[in-house]
Amino acid sequence: MKTDEKLCKLRESMKKNKIPVYMTTISDPHQSEYVSDCFNSLKWLSGFTGSQATMVVTLNESGIWVDGRYHIQAEEQLADTEVKVFKMGKDKVLSVGDWLKENIECGSTIGFNGELFSQKRIDDIKEKLKGTNFTLDGGCDFLEQVWEDRPKIIFNEIFLHDIKYCGKSAQQKISDVRDDMDKKLVDSTIISSLDDIAWLFNIRSSDIPNNPVAMAYAVITGKDAVLFINKDSLTSEADDYLKEQGVLVYDYEYFFEYLSKLPKGSKVYLDYNRINFKIYNEVEKLCEIQKGTNITTILKAIKNDVEIKNLRNCQIRDGVAMVNFLHWLDQNVANKNVTEISAAQKLREFRAEQDYFEGSSFDSISAFAEHAAMMHYQATKDSDYTLEGDGFYLIDSGGQYLDGTTDITRTVPIGILSEQQKRDYTLVVKGHIALCKAQFLYGATGSNLDVLARQAMWEQGIDYKCGTGHGIGYFLNVHEGPQGFSSASHVKLEENMVTTVEPGVYRENSHGIRIENTVVAKKAEKTEFGQFMTFETISLCLISKLPINKDMLTSEEILWYNNYHKMVYDKLSPYLEEDVKKWLKEETSAI
Repeated sequence: MKTDEKLCKLRESMKKNKIPVYMTTISDPHQSEYVSDCFNSLKWLSGFTGSQATMVVTLNESGIWVDGRYHIQAEEQLADTEVKVFKMGKDKVLSVGDWLKENIECGSTIGFNGELFSQKRIDDIKEKLKGTNFTLDGGCDFLEQVWEDRPKIIFNEIFLHDIKYCGKSAQQKISDVRDDMDKKLVDSTIISSLDDIAWLFNIRSSDIPNNPVAMAYAVITGKDAVLFINKDSLTSEADDYLKEQGVLVYDYEYFFEYLSKLPKGSKVYLDYNRINFKIYNEVEKLCEIQKGTNITTILKAIKNDVEIKNLRNCQIRDGVAMVNFLHWLDQNVANKNVTEISAAQKLREFRAEQDYFEGSSFDSISAFAEHAAMMHYQATKDSDYTLEGDGFYLIDSGGQYLDGTTDITRTVPIGILSEQQKRDYTLVVKGHIALCKAQFLYGATGSNLDVLARQAMWEQGIDYKCGTGHGIGYFLNVHEGPQGFSSASHVKLEENMVTTVEPGVYRENSHGIRIENTVVAKKAEKTEFGQFMTFETISLCLISKLPINKDMLTSEEILWYNNYHKMVYDKLSPYLEEDVKKWLKEETSAI
């Protein structure tokens, strides 16, 4: 069934239920960024395969709202459908709420599945609709009625993440949460975000592809730590551990019944960015709600010393896999039989050879030529390019290991490059170096530092329509808050926060360039003016020097680049075969 046929069936259900407007999004009841197949209703309905979008369907038209990462991709994937693409961030493009206000008849009911939208998203839409008499109905899951072959929810094995990897017991983490609850003067906190729950209880699973998490909810009170999970999926070791840690374990399906028994008038702390509309409204009936970022989100973002030590070792193994891959690519691309898909598969094979490997941290972005201009391009059998001719090959990939999560991007020159391509590449290198080597006063946020990665590009009238970096989990989600590098990131950077640095240039129908490393925030000097901070780069892989226009680099940038390459060679060469070691020596030689 094609997209327009699916929309026709959806509209029949809307008419039957007297709902003239329907919204859906890419999410699940836990507000996950990546979702299992059974919750990816927007992909099923529209054919759009990105990780973030909102779709509105009326009886006569439909539209999808995407951010800068997906402008090109959405346009291509929805070209043969009725769906209009709204490119957020472009001039005169209305938000979902503004579009509803201007285009929907007053008094209409807007239906949506309240488990898929966060309370914050709905509040934002309500704010846009203020002064109108629209009704928002969160009890509409029409796609359940029309999605005939919808996959079932999957509960996979849940296992213990050993303390030698995570560095802190669940009991200690729960105690830290309670300390913060006491400061906030609340009786309980409800957590529905899966990575927070996995971190808090030291459990891992694979209920979502590439994300080692289990479908779960949690409630922490001054007395109890309650986990709602598929009990049959727990290994005996994980089950015993949770009992030892004093955790009460209930079935996943019991969660809403538990909420109905919360003490009336008690104070409950919620992250309304990460709690869905349905949960929020159930709690609001009984309790006084205090809103803020999940306590666990902040605690999880600041890695402990055991995690940092393990992560450095993890990055060495991941670097070995990356260098082996780039050497293989260099030796084989001339044969003209390497494709976007086969290259990504080969890189996964190299990672799978490493100790503690558990899988990929996301589906690799393996993109050649103009495909790389789509920031989150996914190769298919129909789109799969052979790496031949002239252009850039971009590979953005990562691994899940018991001792860390990795995310790294390299852009590889193939054939002859234009002067514009070389200039763009060098500007990305300059932006990358500027942020990686920054020293800043403690208290600075990602929004304060984001400009460093863009400055050289801005001077040439160039920009990229996304953030510069994101927090990264520890054998958890590859995208993790609360910190990041973007104009919207207002969380101060703490010691041992782990964040990516990934500036880029994306020219539609031409090329895309991104260079990404992971950095750890560390204390630098303390002076009379305060505590200063800096970054330690922990990703280890060569950054191709062939496209660099050395005349565009300062002496300080050249020094950073050469020192980084020396570190890459020194740390990785002991683990490489002789031919790869020799190749890496040349690739990392000074410029």
